[in-house]
Amino acid sequence: MNRPPIDLRSDTVTRPTPGMRKAMAEAEVGDDVFGEDPTVHALEARTAELLGKEAAVFVPSGTMANQIAVGVHTRPGDELLCATTSHVYVWEAGGIARLSGVTARTFEGDFGLLSLGEIKDAIRPDDIHYVRTRLVWLENTQNRGGGRIHPIEGIAAIRQWARENRLAIHLDGARLMNAVVATGRPAREWAQHFDTVSICFSKGLGAPIGSALAGSAEAIRHARRLRKVFGGGMRQAGIVAAAALYALEHNVERLAEDHAGAQVLAEAFQNTEGFALESGPVETNLVWVRVDPTLGSAAEVVAYLRTRGILVAALGSQVIRACTHLDLTRQDIAYAASVIRQVEPAMITAVTLVY
Repeated sequence: MNRPPIDLRSDTVTRPTPGMRKAMAEAEVGDDVFGEDPTVHALEARTAELLGKEAAVFVPSGTMANQIAVGVHTRPGDELLCATTSHVYVWEAGGIARLSGVTARTFEGDFGLLSLGEIKDAIRPDDIHYVRTRLVWLENTQNRGGGRIHPIEGIAAIRQWARENRLAIHLDGARLMNAVVATGRPAREWAQHFDTVSICFSKGLGAPIGSALAGSAEAIRHARRLRKVFGGGMRQAGIVAAAALYALEHNVERLAEDHAGAQVLAEAFQNTEGFALESGPVETNLVWVRVDPTLGSAAEVVAYLRTRGILVAALGSQVIRACTHLDLTRQDIAYAASVIRQVEPAMITAVTLVY
């Protein structure tokens, strides 16, 4: 095909826009390990203000932000409570145990969205035979839960319970701004219920790299030490911090376009035999789809769509994910939806035979 592939694998595949590249090229920089990069300082202050926290620290990735948060709130031999499908548990290479010596106690939740009723009796007894339950971990939006938004009332109830039981609580807010735009609730309204919050600038917001962890001044002092230990100390990091600042100023409100595009794709999948939305109605920019075996496997569907110039991710033997982002046009979404509506078993079989 003449058209470039329409990449729906993730909202991390975006490339910096001309405006973002200009901001990066003109960024004032210094050595951030020495605390001398003014653009990093500006980003950290902006992030802390956005989330209503005392301080923030800029790190290379969302995984590092999360792993630092584990280390801030726990010590070796402790336990955290999280959903079975949490990013920190599934997709961070066992970092909880490898880096912090912490175990995870997991719960199914409602497609990964935890409720107080599910975890309220999970605190281990104060006994030398048990680990110490120290940290509650929530994710918003919940990636593996179909990009669903964690109800803020449920978050508030968990926060109150955690406080009463002297547990820390962290929010993996990699896609928090999607929840902000979808609900109209400011980021600090969500963040007020957490001791620390991580936010990603390269998921949906279009920056090429970078996340931040925000919390109290003391928590972030500890976080900076862990950032160094984990190899996250950067030098003239203002170049990428400038991209993150640009993303916060220009690419937040437009997330509504991604959500609208996801609805178009979700409708196409729903109305095509052999596909079903895995997590119920789509709320943000992630479309998780279950493939009926009569249609083929997820890998076979991915291979077929690739022949039509559409890239989606196989994230299970019968599960695929499509993700909208700022590099996609309405025409891209419309074309992808039209191809999805035409999928039938014979097409999948033909591609499989070729390969």
